[in-house]
Amino acid sequence: MKRKDLLKLLTHLILIIAVIISIFPVLWVLSTSFKPAAEVFSPQIHYIPEHFTWENYHYIFTFKNGIFFTWLKNSAIVALMTTLVGVFLAATAAYAFSRFEFIGKGAGMFMFLVAQMFPGSLLIVPLYNLLKSYGLLNSFLGLVIAYSTVALPFSVMMLKSFFDTIPVELEEAAKVDGLSPFGTFWRIVMPLSLPGLAVTAFYNFITAWNEFMYALTFMSKEELYTLPVGLRTFVNEFNTDWHLMAAGAIIITIPALLFFLGAQKYLVSGLTAGGTKG
Repeated sequence: MKRKDLLKLLTHLILIIAVIISIFPVLWVLSTSFKPAAEVFSPQIHYIPEHFTWENYHYIFTFKNGIFFTWLKNSAIVALMTTLVGVFLAATAAYAFSRFEFIGKGAGMFMFLVAQMFPGSLLIVPLYNLLKSYGLLNSFLGLVIAYSTVALPFSVMMLKSFFDTIPVELEEAAKVDGLSPFGTFWRIVMPLSLPGLAVTAFYNFITAWNEFMYALTFMSKEELYTLPVGLRTFVNEFNTDWHLMAAGAIIITIPALLFFLGAQKYLVSGLTAGGTKG
């Protein structure tokens, strides 16, 4: 075997091992979601359920008169609102940083970079006090503001890099044709930046969909819980219902996966549109 072929074989072997390591936890959670409680807590390890059951999913859907669906609705509302608000704020701010010269431009980008260095847990207390002073605790709007604040620095920096790659000549030609500055931004820049917008939307959605600390801190009413906080119900003082947690985790993953597939489609179409228009 040639050295080149051996190196290629070794590379593929390493990649296969990495993929197995990456997907094993997901497959384990999926397997656990179909196991009865006795099998989950058995000292013997069963990679594949010996007694396949849908009881875990049935229990979650009927738990407390179907409150799981209320948590699902809450998560969907907060995540979609955060996506819309986050993309709008990030796109307008990133375009300003990319195209205009103004006092404090460099300092503003530096502050966005610095904000990325601090963990989100440091913002819990100031955000709590801010939301409390405006009466936004136990409200979806307050949670959306908190999530948008956390996701904004990364979103702005990412979109700015996309806007920087778009030739300014395209906007100048649009202005000659009579488009207003907002029309240029909306009809020229935004379509060409569709890949960046899709990634930004996905990042904002996942930030809101999976977040636990802020939702636990700002939401004290059970009917306002999001899914991650709601799943905490299955963790008590003495043990954890892993079979129920696993079933809930699989259900939570499905909307995020569907959103990713949708974003992936727009990524491909955006790259194609950008290549033909540029």
